[in-house]
Amino acid sequence: MKYDEIMVRYGELSTKGKNRKSFIDRLGSNVRNVLHDYPEVKVHPDHDRMHLVLNGSDSDGVMARLQNVFGIENYSPSVKVDLEQSAVDAKAIELLTEQYQPGMTFKIDTRRSNHHFGLSTYEMNDHVGGVILQAFDDIHVQMKHPDVTLRVEVRNNGIFLSSHTFDGAMGMPVGTAGKGMMMLSGGIDSPVAAYLAMKRGVQVEMVHFFSPPYTSQQALDKAMELTGKLTAYTGKIRFIQVPFTKIQEEVKEKVPEGYLMTVQRRMMLRLTVALAEQRHGLGIFNGESLGQVASQTMESMLAINDVTAMPILRPLVSMDKNEIIDIAKKIDTFDLSVLPFEDCCTIFAPPAPKTRPNLERTREFEKRIDVDGLVAEALAGVKMTEIKPGETFLNQQEDVFAELL
Repeated sequence: MKYDEIMVRYGELSTKGKNRKSFIDRLGSNVRNVLHDYPEVKVHPDHDRMHLVLNGSDSDGVMARLQNVFGIENYSPSVKVDLEQSAVDAKAIELLTEQYQPGMTFKIDTRRSNHHFGLSTYEMNDHVGGVILQAFDDIHVQMKHPDVTLRVEVRNNGIFLSSHTFDGAMGMPVGTAGKGMMMLSGGIDSPVAAYLAMKRGVQVEMVHFFSPPYTSQQALDKAMELTGKLTAYTGKIRFIQVPFTKIQEEVKEKVPEGYLMTVQRRMMLRLTVALAEQRHGLGIFNGESLGQVASQTMESMLAINDVTAMPILRPLVSMDKNEIIDIAKKIDTFDLSVLPFEDCCTIFAPPAPKTRPNLERTREFEKRIDVDGLVAEALAGVKMTEIKPGETFLNQQEDVFAELL
């Protein structure tokens, strides 16, 4: 079947009252971003539906992109006919013919925004249902859980029919909850945390710390590749790389071993907060899960959060590792995350870090380093990259694995 458009239905946006229009406009912008290489597709976000006019584009390719866009409840590839009953009847038979099997069940689901059309909602259901029953042998009406639901949407510019409906990603359009800075390592957890933040409407910018020569170019490329995976949900993401070598060397030289990790993470948080303030971010996100590793205790979080009053949000805080891995596999970041390129969180890691660091001792040990000077120098070396869907940074995975062997 050659489809004319895809009809998109909104999820939570229906509850947004006076803010609804701005949420719908943002969703329209996000859809255009993920369809950047489909310039012929025209996106029309209306108050109750979004219409994607295909203009000859491949509907399967467009729908594959829509599947990941937050804010969509479901969508249907549709065909458009004129405001004539005979055209509706003929197209309904054509759509059902593609799916017909003896003994199958169906129902007609009519929605009308054009109340001047000849048949009411219930009359259209009855009429088109009768046409189907006459056209096919051994087919039955079933209102609950039918094999096929034929949607008929009567609008001012035509009548749209569809017989397939696909679930969307739900959530809120990315950008409607403001901007947050995501502390992105190369591991499993932080990409999942970024995904969950975006699902609630947060526009994330990725902050990644790298420490050459202790961390490799491949570790940096891996973090950028993970960011690329997440562009499927928003269209583009800003990647911010922060040089961290000098800070780690100074901390290692001057801070007792048990407090190395705590002080390093306080410095990371200071830098991320500074970037948030520069770029109008409202909060900091990370991939911490309470009790998962030694540094992710309440005492450790208290000692690290001490450097800022900005909100620190942890989408994974109550999840166990298997739950996180399941999501990582779902969003296709798991295989990248487990590639063994060390990031700066793992280098210089002490064999026995303090799991319950004392806040006052942490502050005292941190006075041994030039906090302000190190932060200013790192911020001066920041590099920003806008990553778009389809960009790759690592070599082909076969080459990467071959190098590791």
